[in-house]
Amino acid sequence: MAIENIAVLGAGIMGSGIAQLSAISGYNVIMADISDPILNRAMRTIDKYLLKDIEKQKLTHSEYDEIKSRLDVTTNLKKAIENAHLIIEAVPEKLETKKALIIETNEFVSDEAIFASNTSSLSITAMASVYRHPDRFIGLHFFQPVPIMKPVELVRGLSTSEETARVVVSVSERMGKTVINVKDSPGLVWNRIFIPMMNEAIYTYMEGLATAEDIDKLARLANATPIGPLALADLIGLDTVLMIMEALYFEFSDSKYRPCPLLRKMVRAGYLGRKTGKGFFEYQ
Repeated sequence: MAIENIAVLGAGIMGSGIAQLSAISGYNVIMADISDPILNRAMRTIDKYLLKDIEKQKLTHSEYDEIKSRLDVTTNLKKAIENAHLIIEAVPEKLETKKALIIETNEFVSDEAIFASNTSSLSITAMASVYRHPDRFIGLHFFQPVPIMKPVELVRGLSTSEETARVVVSVSERMGKTVINVKDSPGLVWNRIFIPMMNEAIYTYMEGLATAEDIDKLARLANATPIGPLALADLIGLDTVLMIMEALYFEFSDSKYRPCPLLRKMVRAGYLGRKTGKGFFEYQ
């Protein structure tokens, strides 16, 4: 099956990044969310990044126009998915939220469509169980920022067919990604490694071992990375980090996955990072 039309469900940081990359890669894209303000904000974000690429001479004005012409938005779920060959969901990291959305799509989705979840911590097999064609359901975990980061984790559920996997690998490679095959397990591979490290960085900050700036500076210098764990948590969204930690703690019942109390407190206060203007750092 040739993939030409992609529906991205969710216009947050991940969803807008996936939509942007899909359009850059030559696919026709419809991005859906529950309200026009959310979609308008996502489109402004995409436009900002594309215009920066023009400034850096990575993109021409005509290429910009072509990319924008391939990108549409809607609050109508039926419109988003009825002609989609590939559906990629990027809604909040809660199993019941994702399953409810998948069940809702069953009414409109075509028999040939492939459904990919961008989950980074939840069971692909559990989500596939409520999709009308579980053999055409797969996990495709992108990394933030989506247009830049190279890896994707490809996750087969118990019923995922090899043909589904082959098609999604082809799409991922067209997007310039390096596909890493991982088993269907809570947190996959990278979040099992990195999210607890991020949680531990929050503990060191809570305990006053160093300032947020110095914790991130040390991490950047020690790991030769462009961003530290606290700034990355702000970028991902502290609510998302908490949801992943809670999912790992629930699945493994292991104290090493216990979310830091400060993380919970900041989420309750609405200090979610870049998307609210305040997290471990402040943003305009």
